[in-house]
Amino acid sequence: MKVFKGFEDLKAHLGQEIGTTEWLTITQERIDGFAENTEDRFWIHTDPERAKTQSPFGSTIAHGLLTLSLLPRFTYTLYTIENIKLVVNYGFNKVRFISPVPVNSKLRMKAVLTDVQPEADGAIITTTCTFEIEGNPKPACVAESLSRVWL
Repeated sequence: MKVFKGFEDLKAHLGQEIGTTEWLTITQERIDGFAENTEDRFWIHTDPERAKTQSPFGSTIAHGLLTLSLLPRFTYTLYTIENIKLVVNYGFNKVRFISPVPVNSKLRMKAVLTDVQPEADGAIITTTCTFEIEGNPKPACVAESLSRVWL
């Protein structure tokens, strides 16, 4: 885990890779739980038998938003910032779902610190997050994530 000692240390790492997470297996149970919580029960995600015969992917796939929703979980394992009061999700500049994530795929996230914009009482940090699928040269998702930091 990368530990930034504060705002100046963070700024000193602009343009650098923060790190890459461990792999996480995307199970049907995780997909089904996301479907229930979001009420997005489209068959491509929730019906393995139908997906086997009717899907171009040959199996169910994770919701794109399920992949994106793993960003905080992965981020917590990559870095922390000391000497701050609070950090919250501020939104996204750009999100692209490039490749589907088939059930039982392994997913991980790579993060690069791409911008730090000072605010009166902190900063807005932009991190480019790339979600990789084991064995696939194309990423599942690339997202520019914004975090609001209070000092």
